[in-house]
Amino acid sequence: MNERTRRCWAATEAQDLGWGGVTIVCRATGMDAGTVRAGRREINQEIAGASPHHIRREGGGRKKLTEKDPGLAAALDALIKPNEAGSPVSPALRWTCESTTNIAAELTKVGHPATQRTVCTLLHEQKYRLQAHRKTREGNPHHPDRDAQFRVINESAQEMQTKNQPVHIG
Repeated sequence: MNERTRRCWAATEAQDLGWGGVTIVCRATGMDAGTVRAGRREINQEIAGASPHHIRREGGGRKKLTEKDPGLAAALDALIKPNEAGSPVSPALRWTCESTTNIAAELTKVGHPATQRTVCTLLHEQKYRLQAHRKTREGNPHHPDRDAQFRVINESAQEMQTKNQPVHIG
């Protein structure tokens, strides 16, 4: 049962029991009396906009972390931007090789507590893809100019796109 059907079931049981039914149902199920009463109101169609297809009313449920912490998305972008990689052929395709666990730890350090799962969700919303290093043994992975040529190509392609000019990779 989902939340709504559980509320409605408990309310019908309480109604069938008559006087004191809410208390009996609450003791038997561990539900709150307010929940059972809310189920009774839903059954009687007293809630405006109640739909049999929705579990909660509009606006119910947990708020997104970006609504609670408006600076979270910008802080994530600031952490990722220096290590962002992209395709020179498709500048809209962006990815990061940073660990989502490490990104979550860094966000928490700068005052934006986030879990690894939240970081994955935010990266997906910002159209990032997670990629693993493919060539880990080739060259020095810690060299500062390792990705310089690709960053230059990506920056020039993005600059051309902002000017509405075609991007030619040849």
